[in-house]
Amino acid sequence: MRIEAWVDGGARGNPGPAGWGAHLLLDGAQVLDLWGFLGETTNNVAEYRALIAALDAAVELGAERLVVRTDSQLIERQVTGRYKVRQPHLQKLLAEVRQRIGRLPAFEIHHVPRAENAAADALANRAMDLRASGSERAGAP
Repeated sequence: MRIEAWVDGGARGNPGPAGWGAHLLLDGAQVLDLWGFLGETTNNVAEYRALIAALDAAVELGAERLVVRTDSQLIERQVTGRYKVRQPHLQKLLAEVRQRIGRLPAFEIHHVPRAENAAADALANRAMDLRASGSERAGAP
């Protein structure tokens, strides 16, 4: 099963109140939306938390392949090894990402323009607006 995850994180103030969102699709149809409020932190931490949530959900859903789309060039390049991670707190998050990637048979991550990532952005903003975390499955009442 191939899952596509659109992920985004943001902070109002950077650092400031932060949230993340993950929009997961199976065969092009929404299967799960996730969002989380993180309190005071940076946008990069929020971006990593969105990716970690998508990885956890993909494993739980039994994905054989996860294709991640992010508008964070930094995250995409750090995960693929093109950029070094210098900050210790981000090194820890990258280690969590790599550990989770190891649970999947196949993984890809791609940078996309911000305009193409509206669904995940809306979820991250929902988390920040509500100061809450949550999830919605497709077809759930």
